[in-house]
Amino acid sequence: MHRIRTRTLVTVAALLLAAPLTPAAHAAEDTRVEGRLPSGATYLMDVPADWNGTVLLYSHGYTPAGVPNPARNAPDDTTKSLLLKEGYALIGSSYATTGWAVTAAVPDQLATLDTFTARFGRAGRTIAWGTSYGGLVTTALAERHASRLAGSLSMCGLVQGGVANWNSTLDPVFALRTLLAPGSGIPLTGLPSPTAAARASDAMTAVLTEAQRTADGRARIALAAALHNIPGWNDPAQPRPAPTDRDAQQSNQYQALVGLVKFPAFVWRQEAESRAGGNPSWNTGVDYRAMLRDSPYLKEVEELYTKAGLSLKSDLDTLDRAPRIRADRNAVDWMSRTSAFTGRLAKPQLNIHTTGDALIPVQSESAYRRTATAGGSAPLLRRRYVGNAGHCTFSPGEQIAALHALEDRISSGHWRGSDPAALNSRAGQADPASPARYVSYLPAAYPRPYDRAHPADGQRK
Repeated sequence: MHRIRTRTLVTVAALLLAAPLTPAAHAAEDTRVEGRLPSGATYLMDVPADWNGTVLLYSHGYTPAGVPNPARNAPDDTTKSLLLKEGYALIGSSYATTGWAVTAAVPDQLATLDTFTARFGRAGRTIAWGTSYGGLVTTALAERHASRLAGSLSMCGLVQGGVANWNSTLDPVFALRTLLAPGSGIPLTGLPSPTAAARASDAMTAVLTEAQRTADGRARIALAAALHNIPGWNDPAQPRPAPTDRDAQQSNQYQALVGLVKFPAFVWRQEAESRAGGNPSWNTGVDYRAMLRDSPYLKEVEELYTKAGLSLKSDLDTLDRAPRIRADRNAVDWMSRTSAFTGRLAKPQLNIHTTGDALIPVQSESAYRRTATAGGSAPLLRRRYVGNAGHCTFSPGEQIAALHALEDRISSGHWRGSDPAALNSRAGQADPASPARYVSYLPAAYPRPYDRAHPADGQRK
């Protein structure tokens, strides 16, 4: 049957004067509602006529300053269409600000849920879900506002938390500057303005470009990549290298490092520092030799150093002797308070991640598993992995399969049907046209764990 969508621009005040709260009120036709919250954030709601009583509260990923920031209520159009056909109501906000916006995102998402309830009635079930930075927002909602939710789904999420993320983003550029441009004076933290951050990014990009032309430089780039656990296959457009093809692996890591230097390591860091009131990152007391030893890419680094005729021991000694970077205590406290996790879940959470993610490496899932164990909620957490390169490169079927597995856990109290084979079967049923690539996988430890349950991690001074 042809569906007619209605588009209504409304204010929050008007919505709050709408019909009283009633369970799962159904519209006569598919309805789209757009509006603006008091914070200035916009919101988007799609409610099918045959609403099944479940609302999915979607948290979108990181939006850089200066980039358009529309409200989003699903990760992609295909997934959205399939979910609407299944009867789900989809809602989400833009967040009032761009950048490291967790202090705006969490209340804006809750306000969007309140607005939905005022308009359509109380949902039978509310599930929070989100991608990338939205996985951080989703996990913050799950830990801090569990009474509002039945469960949560983090996809390619930044679930290591903010402090760990910015520490790990510091490590590769510290290694690059120390080993490739020791006299450059390129600032890595304490960036005073977006202009200064862009200049530092350009300078480090030039260092990377020059280094990639030599065997010595390529070996050192591989070392820096290993400290961030950047995989050797991290973009679906790249041919997948053979397990022993170190040159191809390093070339792929180089491309990912260029992207990290261009945005997260400097420009996005500066924006986060401006919110935190200083530098929230440190590498005092960090043992880079131990980090490399625990990296899945140790063998690659060793072989490339041997091929270049370089001493890996000597370079690690150089890293050990290099002057370290200290954090600003107040900035660490702000980042920890707003963007680190306790691991105390009260409702089920399912995390999915691609194995070849360079932006938020899959090891972030080990960090949150560790946190949830410390917080006493490990039985409520499950992690599953999609064997693909890239950040958030899930198919629609893979995302919907995860959602259905989470719903089964909410309903039954048991994690049944969430193993890779079952998830692939669910994915094929949800969307036969898209891939189903869940695999058995266990990520290595996160290189720089930090959470509020273990506040001294890596901060030996």
